[in-house]
Amino acid sequence: MMDISDFYQAFFDEADELMADMEKYLLELDLDSPDREVLNAIFRAAHSIKGGAGTFGFSVLQQTMHILENLLDDVRSGKLQINDPIRDLFLESKDIMQDQLDAYKASAEPDQETFLYICEALRQIALDSAAPSTLPAEVVTPAVADAVAAPAPAPAPAPTAPKADGGRLLVSLHNIKEDDQQPLLDELGNLGHVSAVQIDKQNLQLILETTATADDILAVLCFILEPDQIAISPAPAEEAPVPASETQAPATTNAVPAPRAARPESNRAKPQQAEASSIRVAVEKVDQVINQVGELIITQAMLSQLSGVLDSSTHDTLLSTIGQLERNARDLQESVMSIRMMPMDYVFSRFPRLVHDLAGKLNKEVELTLVGGSAELDKRLIEQIVDPLTHLVRNSLDHGIEPVEVRRANGKADKGNLVLSAEHHGGNIIIEVTDDGAGLNREKILARAQQQGMAISENMSDEDVWMLIFAPGFSTAEKVTDVSGRGVGMDVVRRNIQEMGGHVTIHSDHGRGSKIRIILPLTLAILDGMSVRVGSEIYVLPLGSMMESLMLSENTLHRMTGGERMLQVREEYLPLVELGTLFGIHEADYDISEGIAVIVQSAGSRYALLVDQLIGQHQVVVKNLEQNYRKIPGISAATILGDGSVALILDVAVLTTLAKSAKAR
Repeated sequence: MMDISDFYQAFFDEADELMADMEKYLLELDLDSPDREVLNAIFRAAHSIKGGAGTFGFSVLQQTMHILENLLDDVRSGKLQINDPIRDLFLESKDIMQDQLDAYKASAEPDQETFLYICEALRQIALDSAAPSTLPAEVVTPAVADAVAAPAPAPAPAPTAPKADGGRLLVSLHNIKEDDQQPLLDELGNLGHVSAVQIDKQNLQLILETTATADDILAVLCFILEPDQIAISPAPAEEAPVPASETQAPATTNAVPAPRAARPESNRAKPQQAEASSIRVAVEKVDQVINQVGELIITQAMLSQLSGVLDSSTHDTLLSTIGQLERNARDLQESVMSIRMMPMDYVFSRFPRLVHDLAGKLNKEVELTLVGGSAELDKRLIEQIVDPLTHLVRNSLDHGIEPVEVRRANGKADKGNLVLSAEHHGGNIIIEVTDDGAGLNREKILARAQQQGMAISENMSDEDVWMLIFAPGFSTAEKVTDVSGRGVGMDVVRRNIQEMGGHVTIHSDHGRGSKIRIILPLTLAILDGMSVRVGSEIYVLPLGSMMESLMLSENTLHRMTGGERMLQVREEYLPLVELGTLFGIHEADYDISEGIAVIVQSAGSRYALLVDQLIGQHQVVVKNLEQNYRKIPGISAATILGDGSVALILDVAVLTTLAKSAKAR
C-alpha cells in the first residue's frame, strides 16, 4: 500500500540524482564545441526536476529551475553561447537549488534572499543575450511571495499533449499491482476529477479532467511507476472509456513526453525498479548484524577446534555437521559484508566539481581522470576516506600542478593532469592520487623541517623525506591562503588513514609529479587470515597479503652489507624480516634455517616474513586493539581464537620499516 510520503521521498531521491547528473554533464561540457547530446541531457534533468517540483508545490525550486531550463533551451538552440562564466553560474544555480531541495526535505521554506539573487543573476544573462523570452513574468517582481504564488508556466508541450490551462486526459497505467490501484486513483484525484475508471486485471484506465499538464502528471507517476507503464493522451470528445487494448499502441508513441522518455542514461529505469524491491535499513542495525555474525564465527571456530580431537569413525555425523556449519557461516559472512560495500564512485563523484572550482580559483588548467570507480569499499570507510582524499586533491592542485606559464616554460602541456584511481589488491583497496606537477623538493622540505626543529639527516632516504610533510604543522607554502599554508591538513590525513587501519606512502619525481598511495582494508569487521606460530606466540597474517610460502635453504639465503639478509626466490631477491627477532621472541642463537618464509606483498612491495610454523587458514573477527589497549607498532588489530585466547593481527605494510629501524639502532 502506497502512502503520499512515498511520492515525496521518491521525488527527493530522483531530484538528488538528477542534480548530480546536471553537475556532471556541465563539468564534462566542451565549451568550444558543445555536444548536443550532453546539452540535451542537462536540459532533460532540469525539466524533470521542474515538473516534479511544480506538482508537489515546491514553487521556489520550480521557479528557479524554470529560468535555468529556459536558458539551457537557448543554449541548445544556439541563441546563447555558453562560456566559463555562464557555466560557473549554472553550477552555482545548481548548488542553490540543491539547498532549496534540502529545505523542502526538512519541511522548511528556502532562503528568499538567495532565491532573488540567483533569479536576478540568471535574468541578467538572458538580458545580455537579448533573449527576453527566457524570463517568466513572475521573476520581475521583487517579492518572493508573489513569485511563489504564481508558479512559472511550463514550456510548450509536445503536439500530442493537452494544453496547460486544462483539459481531459486519458491516463492508462499498465502492470499495476492490485493493492496499488486504489492509492493511485486517490492520488490522481488530487490532481483533478477522475471519471470513466476501467480496471482490467493489472491495467488501470481513467479520464482525468485537470488543469495540470501531461508532463506534471507524468512527473508524479514516474516516481512510483516506470515510464513504459504510463500512457497519457488527450481524451476523446465522448465520455465512453477507451478499451485498454486500443490504447496500448499509441502509448509507445504519444503517451510519454520527450523530456521523460529520453533520459540521460538508457538504463535509468533499472535503479528505480531495484529501489522498489528494496528496503531502507539504518546503518546501526547493519552493524549489529555484522557484530552478531562475528560472534557466530568465533563460536564456529571454537567448535571446529574442539572437533579436532574427536574420532571420525565415532563422531562422523557431528564432524560433518560442524563442517556444514563452517561453510554456512562463511556464506553468511560474505552476504552480510556485501551489504556494507559501496563503489568508490560514491567518493569520486565529489571531485570533478572540487577540481573545477579550485583550479579556477588558482588560475590553473587541470584535467581530472577517474579510474576504478567500481571498486567497492566498506561503507564506514567510504565515509571516512572523503576528507583525507579532499585534502590530498587540494594539496596536489595547490602545491603540485604548476600555473600555465610555469608549465609552458618547463616544456609541459598547459593543462595539468590529476588522476584518482582505486583498485582491489587481495584484502585491501589501493587508492592513488597522481599528478604531473612539480613534484616534491627534497632540499626545500629538509630546510623547512630544520627551521621547525625536526630531527633530520642529510642521509635520509627520499621516502623518509617525503613523509616529513605529514608532520603536524608542517607546510612549505610561502604564504597562508584560503586554500592551504597553515600546516593543519596533511598530519590529519595520515592520522585519519591510520585510524582506518590503513597506510599512506609517497613517491615523487622532482619536476615530473607525485603519487600518493593509500592502502586500506576492504572491511574492518571480518577477514580471512592465516595463523602462524613464532616461538610460543600465535599471530594472524591477512590472507590477502600472502603470495606463497617456502622452506629455507643455504642456497637461497644471502647476507648483504650491513647484516641484512636477503632471500632469493627464483630470479628475485627479497628482504627477509625475522619476525621472532623483531618482536624479541627468538634468542640470538636461533637457527633461521628451521623456519618458513612467507612471501607477502603490501604497499606495492614484496618481502619474506620468517615464521616458525603455518597453523591454518580461517576467518577471524577483527577487534580494535588501540581502543581496548594501545597502539602497538607492527600490529593492526587483535582477534579471538577458537580456544578463547587472543591473537594479534600483523600489520604487514609496516613490518619492513620496523625491521630497518631496528637494524639502524
